[in-house]
Amino acid sequence: MSRRLRITIDYDRCVGSGICILTAPGVFAYNAERQSTVTDPTAEPAERVLEAAQGCPQLAITVEDAETGERLFPPPGLG
Repeated sequence: MSRRLRITIDYDRCVGSGICILTAPGVFAYNAERQSTVTDPTAEPAERVLEAAQGCPQLAITVEDAETGERLFPPPGLG
C-alpha cells in the first residue's frame, strides 16, 4: 500500500511555473488562473509528488502524510 498524501498549494506563492505539472502530471494541472491545482493526489507515487514539491521555485506546495499529519515537505523553517 502506498502512502496517502495531503497536498496543499499556497496560491499566494504559486507563480505557475509548471514544474510540478511536468514532474507529476497525474497529480497537478493548471487552473483557470494558470496556477497549479491538485487533481488527483493518488495518481503518482509519493516520491514523484515530493520531487514536484521540492522543485517548486516558490515552495508553494506542502505535502503531509494523510494518516499521521507528518509534514514531509517543506521541512520546518523552510517555506
